Amino acid sequence: MNKFFSIFIFLFLLSSTLNSNSFDTKNYEQLKKELNEKYKNQKPKEWGENVTGVKSKINTNDKLIAITMDACGSPHGMGFDKELINFLEKHNIPATLFINARWIDRNLEIFKTLAKKPIFEIGNHGLLHKPASVNGKSVYNLEGTKNINELIDEIELNAKKIESITNKRPKYFRSGTAYYDEIAVKIANELNHEVIGFSILGDAGATFNAKKVEESILNSKEGDIIIVHFNHPLSQTKEGMSKALLKLKKEGYKFVKLSDYSLK
Repeated sequence: MNKFFSIFIFLFLLSSTLNSNSFDTKNYEQLKKELNEKYKNQKPKEWGENVTGVKSKINTNDKLIAITMDACGSPHGMGFDKELINFLEKHNIPATLFINARWIDRNLEIFKTLAKKPIFEIGNHGLLHKPASVNGKSVYNLEGTKNINELIDEIELNAKKIESITNKRPKYFRSGTAYYDEIAVKIANELNHEVIGFSILGDAGATFNAKKVEESILNSKEGDIIIVHFNHPLSQTKEGMSKALLKLKKEGYKFVKLSDYSLK
């Protein structure tokens, strides 16, 4: 994606978010000013999926597992795995859905339907699916947010978009790629988000075959947080995941949303 097209997409998403009557531009700019002043002299020392402050487990010793599913909204990730969602509903298996602003715009009616279903809760997957950085750190050939202002936009503008549609502000944030520096995590916390990682890599961005998905998810133990994707309907995530979840249920495991328990 070239630079000018990226800018156009960002401005389009920004405009669609700011068109909400509940958006107070003056207060938003003041928030940015305050966070910039607070963190401008702090230099990140960590970079990865499990930096300080990221929550990657449920705080429990019981046979409980949390399923989290991402919809990234990349050019090749705008789909909807309806069969996977239907499977979870049929077996009453709850999940936390981390959804990017671009996916919402392309799948607005589906998003509204998902947000109304009691077994699902909506998490914030960012405005443009960027790694969460205060200095433009990159991973997987994706450039992270360049500075504090861009990081705040990445988190807060999608939070406000979700809230404007669902009347409920998301509590949880997972960045694009689930990479962070520890300063970005602190700023996300300032924006009233818990930052969510994972302990079980379920489908590696919907690239695993069904057998690998099943094997990965069957490694889950008490308190694990699984990450998979529901925006790639042609992947084998649903096939492998459905087999694994039914086996885990037979072993006595129960599935919960992130909000059902404290996290660590």
